[in-house]
Amino acid sequence: MDDQKRLYQRLRPDGRVSKVAKIFTGPKAPVIECILVDYSAGGACVQLQKYVDLPERFEVLYGTTKKRCRAIWKRGLRIGVVF
Repeated sequence: MDDQKRLYQRLRPDGRVSKVAKIFTGPKAPVIECILVDYSAGGACVQLQKYVDLPERFEVLYGTTKKRCRAIWKRGLRIGVVF
């Protein structure tokens, strides 16, 4: 593993930010509920409740923030995204 510092500090959702997030893959596609594990100014980690085949690009809504993002890694039900 490399010893580089993170560009953005990761934060765990608490207080006003809900741990529940929603993934939008398209205008007519069903909304996918997930858990927001952590987030930063540059990306987030979300955990799906069950396996879903996601496209590379989609939108994530957490709290009142909706971000266009791109999946950069997947490990089991967890997905790392960049904004």
